[in-house]
Amino acid sequence: MTNHRRGFGSGNIVVALYAVFALSATVRASYQIFRKFEEAPLAYSLSLLAGLVYILATVALVRRKFWLARLTLYFELVGVVIVGALSIAMPNIFSHPTVWSNFGIGYGFIPLVLPIFGLWWLRRAKK
Repeated sequence: MTNHRRGFGSGNIVVALYAVFALSATVRASYQIFRKFEEAPLAYSLSLLAGLVYILATVALVRRKFWLARLTLYFELVGVVIVGALSIAMPNIFSHPTVWSNFGIGYGFIPLVLPIFGLWWLRRAKK
């Protein structure tokens, strides 16, 4: 009888999505901060924070530190909900629409759906 390691399955999709978002959010935010920070300092700072959260989530998922991944995804979800609610309640806070404005409507709600999908997968992986 051979000892098979349990596959990562749909976790590969979660890791790949977070890796793509980590790279794209970090590069985009770095460009925004270095080239046009004065246009929307809060939005661009939040974008950089999101990139860092995506990096941490990706590393935690790859290393199978599920407690850290779970904590990171909850942080991300709460942040998206707070910023989304603020962007609706007080639209003048953000001079430009952000990734999270209106809960990510301009990005197909991916900023809201991604942490929910990741948390769902983590819950299933625990079983």
